[in-house]
Amino acid sequence: MRKITILLAVLISLMAGNVIKAQDISPERKQAIDSLALEKVRDLSKYVSIIGSKSTPWSEANRVIDRAEELFMQGAEMGVSSLYQSDILYFKVRQYFERLMRLNYDRVEIEWYKIEYVSDLQAQPDGTYVGVITIFQRFKGFDAEGNLVYEDTTKKDITIYVKRKETQIGGRLIGFWDVLLGDVRVKETRK
Repeated sequence: MRKITILLAVLISLMAGNVIKAQDISPERKQAIDSLALEKVRDLSKYVSIIGSKSTPWSEANRVIDRAEELFMQGAEMGVSSLYQSDILYFKVRQYFERLMRLNYDRVEIEWYKIEYVSDLQAQPDGTYVGVITIFQRFKGFDAEGNLVYEDTTKKDITIYVKRKETQIGGRLIGFWDVLLGDVRVKETRK
C-alpha cells in the first residue's frame, strides 16, 4: 500500500509539472502580456488623475471609478500613506477612489512616473502568473489661493496577475491571456 501511495504521489507531481510546462509563455507572448500589464497600469494612472481632480464632475468621476475597478482582481486593496503619519492604510479599490474624490484640497495634482517591472512573471501552481510593477506617485494638494499645502512622492508596488481565459466567439471557444491588477502596496513615502 505504501508503494502505491508513493507511486501515486510521484505520478501526480509529474502530471502537475507537465500542466505548468504546457502553459509556459513564449517570449513573444510574454512581451505582449508585459505590454498589456504596463498599459493597464498607465490606464490606472490616468484614472487616478481624473478621479482626484477637483475639476472632474461627480458623475464623470463615478463613471471613471467603475472603469478603474474593472482593472482589478476582486478584493484588491490600495495603500495610502502620508508624511504626517507612519501608518499605511489599505482600502478596497472602490473605497480608495471614493476617498480620493473627497480629499480636502481645492486642487489636486497626481502624477505617476517611472512605471517599470521589478519582478518577472512567476508561474503559480494554478497556472496563473504573478509579477510586480513599481511606480512612483507625486501628489500635490493646493488650497483655494493656489498655494501648495501638501506634497509627497510615494513608491508603490502593484501586483499583477496573468490568467488564461476563454471566451466564445461565433460558437468557437477562443483562449486568451488576461491581465488583472492586484494589491497596490506602499513601499516608501518621502518629501
